[in-house]
Amino acid sequence: MGETSDGSSVAHDAHDETESHEHRGFFGRLIEAFTHSEPTESESTERSHDETRDPGAQLLPGIGNLRRMRVGDVAIPKAEIVAVPVTATLEEVVEAFRESGFSRLPVFKGTLDSPLGLIHLKDLALQQGFANPRPRFVLRKMLRPLLYAPPSMPIGVLLQKMQTDRIHMALVIDEYGGVDGLVTLEDLIETVIGEIEDEHDTADDAMWQLEKPGQYLVQARAPLSEFEAEIGLRLADEDEEDEVDTLGGLVFMLLGRVPARGEVIPHESGAEFEIVEADPRRIKRIRVRLPKGSA
Repeated sequence: MGETSDGSSVAHDAHDETESHEHRGFFGRLIEAFTHSEPTESESTERSHDETRDPGAQLLPGIGNLRRMRVGDVAIPKAEIVAVPVTATLEEVVEAFRESGFSRLPVFKGTLDSPLGLIHLKDLALQQGFANPRPRFVLRKMLRPLLYAPPSMPIGVLLQKMQTDRIHMALVIDEYGGVDGLVTLEDLIETVIGEIEDEHDTADDAMWQLEKPGQYLVQARAPLSEFEAEIGLRLADEDEEDEVDTLGGLVFMLLGRVPARGEVIPHESGAEFEIVEADPRRIKRIRVRLPKGSA
């Protein structure tokens, strides 16, 4: 645990203990399924097939993923990690939380390959938002520990370590000791039960929203035919419509892989697809810019 002030480490432990009890029953069932059953011959064959499959393909959620999948399969690439330097000011840290929408951010010294720990939004709010008078902001004193894992570690092993240590974020370390990616507790749980929608995710009934004339923010699972009707533009020909049902599926088919966040894919109609949110396994949200004159 990083240094803390005013006894905050005691508060952290107490809160984390509460969080641990809240999730222990669910974690216990997951860990028991992982540690008390060995993969069958059919599962071993399936894993061999999965390891040679198209990197853009998606594994269905299921308890078997705890044995079958590795940390490197679910980690966010290093280029997409949102982190802050230990020298960051209060305003810079607040802005990083605001722009990312995350509740935990890694903190580093110099470069991301020298991580120091993580800062939790709750700690920042309690110390800087509610304290009166507000104490001097020292990021280093607010650090919590991080976990470190090799990309080859089974995700069930990391899940068990997260439960034991009550730490919900891990950095993936390569063979040279550098940071290769990041994985959170939510990433691991989603491989078992499917995508978890939280309060920051777009509501299910709002598949797209008009940001400004000619520009939409669209959920990747939005029905392609319905979105085409909304914008009055054909994005898929007859053959493509037989192959895909969603906008995310169309983008994946055009590119032949899962694109990275921030990537822009041009369409022959003149439209552009900007990847707003994605992880190594799926596209989540897309910004669609229509060709001029079509809005």
